[in-house]
Amino acid sequence: MTFTDPIADYLTRIRNAAQAHMRRVDIPSSKMKKELTRILKRNRLIDDYIIIDDGKSGIIRILLKYTPQGKSVIEGLQRVSRPGLRRYAGKDEIPRVQNNIGLAILSTSRGILTGTRARKLGVGGEILCYIW
Repeated sequence: MTFTDPIADYLTRIRNAAQAHMRRVDIPSSKMKKELTRILKRNRLIDDYIIIDDGKSGIIRILLKYTPQGKSVIEGLQRVSRPGLRRYAGKDEIPRVQNNIGLAILSTSRGILTGTRARKLGVGGEILCYIW
């Protein structure tokens, strides 16, 4: 199965699993999806993740995180740049998501970075998504 926008598929799978209060979600693996997942883990938006080798591209199993009241830690995911309309931001134009409560994730010349990290490094790039 091929996707025209694998990042939108990745975000949609996480959004749907969180809304259905599922404990985990399996996503086909790629380098970019692994980096996005690593950023989610580092920012404590997910409990953990496991890379499963299935003999093909692999699978990322994400263990979602919930509050003690049962509400998902990830409240929203929004795809910004898409194949039909790319969105770029210079180092001084990187948006702040939900008054710095959320994350802007960018694809830069230094790899996949959060907006905060890109500002510190002084690089801009393609705005992949917002997560809050």
